[in-house]
Amino acid sequence: MLKTRIIPCLDVNDGRVVKGINFLNLRDAGDPVECAKRYSESGADELVFLDITASSDRRETMVETIKKVSEVTFIPFTVGGGIKSISDIERILQAGSDKVSINTQAVLHPELITEGAKNFGSQCIVVAVDSKNVDGEDMVFIYGGRTNTGKRVVDWCRECEQLGAGEILLTSWDKDGTKSGFDNAALKRVTDQIKIPVIASGGGGKKEHFVSAVKEGNASALLAASVFHFGEIDIMDLKRYMADNGIPVRLDV
Repeated sequence: MLKTRIIPCLDVNDGRVVKGINFLNLRDAGDPVECAKRYSESGADELVFLDITASSDRRETMVETIKKVSEVTFIPFTVGGGIKSISDIERILQAGSDKVSINTQAVLHPELITEGAKNFGSQCIVVAVDSKNVDGEDMVFIYGGRTNTGKRVVDWCRECEQLGAGEILLTSWDKDGTKSGFDNAALKRVTDQIKIPVIASGGGGKKEHFVSAVKEGNASALLAASVFHFGEIDIMDLKRYMADNGIPVRLDV
């Protein structure tokens, strides 16, 4: 059985790691390179870096950050934010990232998923899906959660798999930063319909939440930010708890 991955998420804004609630009221959480090194040494299975205010003038800064991170970490990491073209994907991967995460542009230009998978392998292409519940339906939002695409989350995740995505990063905006637990029902609706791995994001606050996201939502990996950044949950303690609850995890560091 595949081991469940624990993935700290580093939201990067102007070269610093930040964290808020529902993506607002951001707090500084440190230098991304230092954070990456610490997580690499403390049991994280992978890392995700999201340039949350990506723009062309900051792209070079992010590339330099990726290069520095790749020098100090020995675990796979994914980079997302502002990726609009095959050349953007290539630059991010060449800088040292193992995968790229595409969100808004995947919806606007689905061919980017297919071309990315064809050029670099589907294992490199992660589609980030931002979900909000609207009148009882999980809907896909883009542009940082501001625009409802009219697409149902389940339908879009199924389409992403068909287009060649290797993984889905499913974020519940209703849960983000609340520490009230992952949206297990929404997770299960997606994992029941697709075969590629789904990373659960949004709401992890207690160790029990991580266990239930696997047992009830069938998540392949669990992503969180503030509980790791601010020392509320130790990654190895979390993994031992998960192992005690029958979930296969990597315990060697």
